[in-house]
Amino acid sequence: MHSKLPKKGVSIYNFAPRRQLPPREPIHFLGCECSVAKLILISAVILFSALGIMALFKKKPGVDITTQQKQKEAAASLNETAVVSIPSKSNALTSSQQPKAILSKTVDSNEKALPRPFSMAKDDFPTIDRIFQLFTLGPTKLPIVDTIHYSSSVDWLKGRPAWLADYAAHYNTSRHFIARSLNGKPDYFSQKISEGCKFNVFRKDKKIHFYLLVDVSRCKMGFYYVDLDTNERVLLKTYAVGLGRPNPSSPSGSLTPLGRYSLGNRVAIYTPGIEGYYQDQKIEMVKVFGTRWIPFDQEIERVSAPAKGYGLQGAPWSVDSKEARLVENRSCIGAYDSDGCVRMASEDIEELFAIVLTKPTFIEIVKDFHEAKLPGIEVAAPSR
Repeated sequence: MHSKLPKKGVSIYNFAPRRQLPPREPIHFLGCECSVAKLILISAVILFSALGIMALFKKKPGVDITTQQKQKEAAASLNETAVVSIPSKSNALTSSQQPKAILSKTVDSNEKALPRPFSMAKDDFPTIDRIFQLFTLGPTKLPIVDTIHYSSSVDWLKGRPAWLADYAAHYNTSRHFIARSLNGKPDYFSQKISEGCKFNVFRKDKKIHFYLLVDVSRCKMGFYYVDLDTNERVLLKTYAVGLGRPNPSSPSGSLTPLGRYSLGNRVAIYTPGIEGYYQDQKIEMVKVFGTRWIPFDQEIERVSAPAKGYGLQGAPWSVDSKEARLVENRSCIGAYDSDGCVRMASEDIEELFAIVLTKPTFIEIVKDFHEAKLPGIEVAAPSR
C-alpha cells in the first residue's frame, strides 16, 4: 500500500522551519556604502596598482645601483683640490725606460688640415710619465702594486692548479696588466708563465680610483690614481688626445661634452679583420674605433650631454694609398676631428685599457685644466 503523498509545497523531511537572519549592516569604505564583494574587488585593484607602480621603479637589469652609489659616495668623501704641476724625480727616465717612437701615417698633401689647439708655451698642462712604475719589479714601483711569485699551488684556490687568469681575478688586476709586467714590455697577449715567474698586481689592501682629466683647449689628458685611504692623488702620465670637431654652440666649443662621467665595462678589443655594425653599416671596426673601446657609463656631475655614445677609443685605421694596407691614421691625435669621443694613439689606449679595466675609473672633461678639481691632494711622492 502506497504511503500518503505530502501536500503540495510541504517538505517530506522533518526539518525545522528555517530561521530568518537579520539583514546585514552595509560596510562603509572611504565614506561610501559597499558590499563585501565590492570591497574585495576594490582591494584587488589597489593591490595590482601598487605592484605596477613598484615595477616602474625597479632597477634596470645588469646595472649594479648599489656599487655605483658606493663609488660615487667614496669619491665624494674626498676633498677636491686644483690640479697643479709638481716636479718629480721619477719624471727622468733611463734610456731603457723611454717609450719607443712610433711613426705616424704619412698625410697626403691633398688631405685637409685638421683644426688643432693654439700654441700654449706658458703654463701648459703638467707633463709626466710614471707608468713604468706600475710594472717595474724594482724598488721604484708605486705603492699601489705588489710584486709576487707565481706558483700553481696557492692557499686561496683549492682543488686545482692556479692559472694566470685566477691570479688576475684574485688580485682584481687585468691579465693585460699582468702580461705587460711579466714580459717587461708593452706585450699584452703573451701570457706564458712558469713556477717562480715574477710580476706585479694591484695590492688587495689598497682602495684606489682612477681619474682622467681632459683639457679640451689643449687636447691633453692627465691620468691620475687616487688612494682613498691616504687621500693622495698622483699624476701617472699625460697623453695627447684627439677630440670632437669644433662646434660653437657646444659648451666645450667642440662635439666633446663637458663634465664628469664614470667609465663602463662594455669594452672591446679590435684587430684588423674583425667586422661589426656601425651606423647600420657592416665595417671593419678598427676603421672606426682603432684597437680599443672604453665607453662612458654614467653621468656623475656637471655634464653637458648624456653618457650614451661617448667613450675613449684608438685612432681610426684607414687604407694607405701607397702601401695598399691598413695603417693607423694618427693625424687625428692632438686635433679636433671626432664625433665627440676621446681618441688616443694605439699604444696609449692599449696601455690605459690594461690598467683601468678592473678599477673604478672616472673621466673629467673641462675647457681648461685650471678649472678642474679632482678628489685628493696631489703629491709627487705617495705614501707607502
